[in-house]
Amino acid sequence: MDISFTPSPDVALVIHALLDKLEKRNTQHAPRSIKVSLTDLPLPSYFSQTDPQPRLLANEQLQTLERAGLLKLTWLPGETGHLLRSVILTPQHAQRNTQHETCNTEHATLYTILNREPLSHSRTRLETLLFAEKFRFPSDDWRARAVLHILNQLRAGKSPSPFSLTDSDLNLDLLTVLTALPTIHAETPIRIFSVRVFNDSKRLDNLKPALIRMARIANPEWKSLPAEELLRELNLVANPGFIQLSGNWQFTTENGELLSLSGFSPSVGFPAAQTAAIQAVTVHAEAVLCIENLTPFHEFARAQEIAQRNTEHATRDLYSVFRSTIFAVICINGNPSPAIRHILRLVPETTPVHLWSDMDYGGFNILSQLRKQVSPRIQPYRMDITTFEFHAHLARPLTQTDKRNLKRLCLRPELQDVRPVIEHLLKRGVKLEQEAIRL
Repeated sequence: MDISFTPSPDVALVIHALLDKLEKRNTQHAPRSIKVSLTDLPLPSYFSQTDPQPRLLANEQLQTLERAGLLKLTWLPGETGHLLRSVILTPQHAQRNTQHETCNTEHATLYTILNREPLSHSRTRLETLLFAEKFRFPSDDWRARAVLHILNQLRAGKSPSPFSLTDSDLNLDLLTVLTALPTIHAETPIRIFSVRVFNDSKRLDNLKPALIRMARIANPEWKSLPAEELLRELNLVANPGFIQLSGNWQFTTENGELLSLSGFSPSVGFPAAQTAAIQAVTVHAEAVLCIENLTPFHEFARAQEIAQRNTEHATRDLYSVFRSTIFAVICINGNPSPAIRHILRLVPETTPVHLWSDMDYGGFNILSQLRKQVSPRIQPYRMDITTFEFHAHLARPLTQTDKRNLKRLCLRPELQDVRPVIEHLLKRGVKLEQEAIRL
């Protein structure tokens, strides 16, 4: 039977609802009827008490589809031909021929009536696109792992998010961003990168959630990072950043320039983007100290300068802290960025490197990251049981999330030397921020 009518709004809504259910059905399940009840749908025109025309037209069109063998109609008791109760896709029409929800002739007719593309076509188109583009990413690259994950999702009939089955432009834009990421060699403002890639400063703003989702899919260590820090791992930042440094640092650039920071007192902000040009680091100090937070960094830098310049006027506490070691200090601002890790990797192996951080999950997790991503020789500073007990009156209770996270840290092989400290925090049920520790 030739179906040539344009479905009324009520009929279109009913058929869309049936096809939505069909497309969501798991392909592994045995075929069964798919039914929608008209009372469950927003059909005020069909049930109008004042204008019967929408109901009459809908009934006529749905009966035409029933006579064509596309649908089965059930009527309210005593209302046959007048008020429908439900519309059904029967098993022979709901069954799919392959794993990918291939539509049979009857389904194709329904899709044609609605001018709707079958979901299976969208899946195939996206799968073809990803197969064509995946060669651009090295097999050991996180982007390749992310694309492979999406392909596996498609094969399993699951959601390909963050790619879209309906927005081809989003898919192409996301692949364009993934392809362009290796061109970023230093911290770059997001809008500058967007202009380079799309000639539009705001285009990337709409893609950030999808990009972040892809990165978390592919790299387990990025799953817990806040969005801002994850983007920073990709060298994408809202605005140009600066690395706070104190002490006698000397950088050698790729052009052979010597950049000495010893003249800046008590500290200086060094452009993070410029670190990409640094090829060698010399530290005229006994050790390097990484400090997690900015306030303790400034306090430490100021106090060390006072102790170095005039020990006679330094307090006994300051003299006790600084008399044994002169540090070159760097503020890592939480999880260390790629730029900070680059500097630390260039510190000579003969120079000890320490981390001073909060005594909580975040602080010991940073130690874990630095040991895995920079050097296993990095040692904790003032993150021991004695320091904790001296300041325990300023500690704060652990949350249940804190406890779960700290227990996981105990299992990490790179943190076995600080496991007694972590277990002590768990036993006491508290944590200590570094701002609470007296210099």
